[in-house]
Amino acid sequence: MNWEQVLYNFILFIKIERGLTDNSINSYKTDIKKLIKFIKTLKIIPCPAFISSEIIKLFIYQESKIISARSQARLISSLRSFFNYLMFEEYRQDNPMDLIESPNVSKKLPDTLTKKEIDTLIAAIDLSHPQGERNKTIIETIYSCGLRVSELINLQLSDLFFEEGFIRVLGKGNKHRFVPIHHTTIQRINLYIKVIRSEIKPYKDEEDIVFLNRRGKRLSRQMIFIILNDLAKKINLNKKLGPHTLRHSFATYLLKHGADLRAIQQLLGHESITTTEIYVHLDKNDLRKTVEKFHPRGNG
Repeated sequence: MNWEQVLYNFILFIKIERGLTDNSINSYKTDIKKLIKFIKTLKIIPCPAFISSEIIKLFIYQESKIISARSQARLISSLRSFFNYLMFEEYRQDNPMDLIESPNVSKKLPDTLTKKEIDTLIAAIDLSHPQGERNKTIIETIYSCGLRVSELINLQLSDLFFEEGFIRVLGKGNKHRFVPIHHTTIQRINLYIKVIRSEIKPYKDEEDIVFLNRRGKRLSRQMIFIILNDLAKKINLNKKLGPHTLRHSFATYLLKHGADLRAIQQLLGHESITTTEIYVHLDKNDLRKTVEKFHPRGNG
């Protein structure tokens, strides 16, 4: 059993069996390759079946000097999955990660924008050129539907079911879900398609993509970040702004106005309600006011 073959089989396994995204798969691959490189520097080159927990601890200790606690936690998670796979395939009888704990990582919630800040952001877009109309439609779509940036850039014309009031998005794990879309956003997208996109010749294999650049290619994740970052600077927004901020603002707004947490979970495409509970937070003042209003001891 050699490293290269085992790593190839492991990546194939998590891709097929777990349906992970390309970004997640690349993270796993990167982490395992770090371990391989470290093992080779020790010049003992044991095969994966004979790596001890002591070697793993030494490796993690070395990595902890140069990576953050969050990256360290991800590294440990990758290694644990890798050795679980080796046990599943009966390459070894134990998992050397069993006694290794992940560091405590505080979950920092992203900034949220108020409705007024969203309106100010959109109002700052220069609509004198076609890219402005496109960018306005992009922001409206992300915010109105709570999309991930990957879901936005891969949205297809064939995913638009406007008569039914839904769009179909391809989420994590290559799973589709239907998301309700507001009629004002439908009007915005239809206008963009009719007036702006119709003047662009799509690149080969991009004919069905909704949002295109001037050359007819789908937009990159980086381009969406650049668009938002430029707008944030333009209005002197003192908050970190990215597609995730708009998604989080959408979910937070719904929650504050009475939406059910389970409904928000479905809208966001979270597999676990725990993710939604972490992702969507209530303002502390709102919690305090709720307790004061509804506490059984509040009004005698």
